[in-house]
Amino acid sequence: MKQKYFTLLILLIGLPYLQAQNQVDVLIIGGGAGGTSAGIQAARMGAKVQIIEATPWLGGMLTSAGVSAIDGNHEMPSGLWGEFRQRLREHYGGAEALSTGWVSNTLFEPSVGNAILNEMSDIPGIDIAFHATYKDVKKQGDHWIVSYEQKGGNYTTRAKILIDATELGELLPIVGADFRLGMDSKEDTGEAEAPETANDIVQDLTYCVILKDIGTQEDRKGLVQRPREYDSKAYECACERKDGDMFGEVSGCEQMLNYGKLPNDKYMVNWPNCGNDFYVGWPTLSALERQEKIVEAKAFTQGFVYYIQNELGFKNLRVAEEFPTKDNFPMIAYNREARRIKGKTFLTVNHLERPYDFNFYRTGIAVGDYPIDHHHDKNPNAPEIKFINIKVPSYNIPLGSLIPDSLENFIVAEKNISVSNIANGTTRLQPVVLGIGQAAGALAATAILMKKKPSEVSIRKVQNALLERGAYLMPFIDVKKEDAAFVAIQHMGATGILQGYGISYKWANQTWFYPERIVSEYEFKTGLLPYYPELEKIEASGQGVKLPFLTALVQIIFPNNPISSIKKNWKNWGIEQEYDENLSLNRRTISILTDNILNPFAIEINFEGDLAGPIRP
Repeated sequence: MKQKYFTLLILLIGLPYLQAQNQVDVLIIGGGAGGTSAGIQAARMGAKVQIIEATPWLGGMLTSAGVSAIDGNHEMPSGLWGEFRQRLREHYGGAEALSTGWVSNTLFEPSVGNAILNEMSDIPGIDIAFHATYKDVKKQGDHWIVSYEQKGGNYTTRAKILIDATELGELLPIVGADFRLGMDSKEDTGEAEAPETANDIVQDLTYCVILKDIGTQEDRKGLVQRPREYDSKAYECACERKDGDMFGEVSGCEQMLNYGKLPNDKYMVNWPNCGNDFYVGWPTLSALERQEKIVEAKAFTQGFVYYIQNELGFKNLRVAEEFPTKDNFPMIAYNREARRIKGKTFLTVNHLERPYDFNFYRTGIAVGDYPIDHHHDKNPNAPEIKFINIKVPSYNIPLGSLIPDSLENFIVAEKNISVSNIANGTTRLQPVVLGIGQAAGALAATAILMKKKPSEVSIRKVQNALLERGAYLMPFIDVKKEDAAFVAIQHMGATGILQGYGISYKWANQTWFYPERIVSEYEFKTGLLPYYPELEKIEASGQGVKLPFLTALVQIIFPNNPISSIKKNWKNWGIEQEYDENLSLNRRTISILTDNILNPFAIEINFEGDLAGPIRP
């Protein structure tokens, strides 16, 4: 009897501890752009997810940092980025209502972005711990044990898969993952533009702020005080022209302010040209020193606002009541760079410039079209590199960039992916990070569903999970996800059987598929050869592919496969061209036919993009 009472007493004493335990499939630390999209995707696929977020908001740089002007991917509304944008359009009343500032086609109030992300995350399977700070991260067998503090309480979560979605890649040194930091050397990356010697220099950060036009200069509410270290000379050239395609258009102070004009007469202040960019060499600083520098960065932005209000005379612009903070400034600074994991693959500018010289593109899980944009004006020690002159087409990111090379059940989902410092200048942008996060969630959920480690999961299964949610694998600007042939064309692009044509174009690079272009016999055969080497003996001319040529190839690959079903399924497959054996077939039709008859996308590949499975579906 005494033993029973003793056991009961132990259980009662341990009850608070037991109640503080949480068991999930996927634990995400960081509820920023990448972490939020990872959580949504994983939960939609059936995984049990928890997000630990230090602030009271979701969205990170999109919202909590105040960077609510989307850079890039306007013509590629991939996956959750497209869904987020559509909800913004519905909230404000259409696409034109978001095109308020000249830096972007999509501008919005951060508080609205946070509300929308909360709506998107309000689904079964997601638990979000706001105001939560992780304290300890341990690996226990194949699981992760993370303790965190939330509003004075201490809690513990046990998870099968851990995702680092922090703004700076904070978990990488904690979990023992190898990573890169700062500028890579030419020897490490093979990039002609990289410095000879590596260094720990990171991009300037920005402490943004949102201003509102109150229509009067009389009311003093929202006027900032002059900072102690204020120097007007730091901001004197803010309204002047500067070399470059974008800033060369600035012709005055009103145009400078309209750069980030938001709906409802608000203005995002995130201005690089004698504005509020600020250098913080955080890799060499302690946590306390880093926080002190962030306070300096905020004061520098306060100085810029003081300059706008007093020196430039825009006293009608006041600090908006946008954020749940005492001073109405954002909750976090906008960091453009993080620790970058050493992953299964290492994406460099060489891969972006010449995607078809490598096979990484076959493993693509997120797309981007922004140029390589680095901010180093506030650090006199930064090497002189004209990053913006490095011309690349639109691109995709390989799945292996999200998976560490030697650590299991751990994924990254933010600016901490395995890319070079130079490539980070474009992969860091908001729509790309939303896509990276969505891919991380798809990878994690697929691993859970298949009862495998992320490093063991079929790349094609992850890609198909993304396609089911309207995500782009290939950055084809001229084939929208509403197109009936979208999935087939994405499949053909990701196999390389039919390649795209990329160009560097101003501030929105492009890759074109040209779906109406006729496919020559030679092009088609060449694309199929890596998958079906027995086609080598087939003669192929430069004339367009017709049905007899296609059926001849199919019979060689599958001698016993009946091809009579082609005519019967022609319309069912959504083919727009008329059925005519003498008609040359275009790239859309070839994509649909190849996808349905041969299904080469089912052939497994490895992280390098090379064929890894049997040469048959």
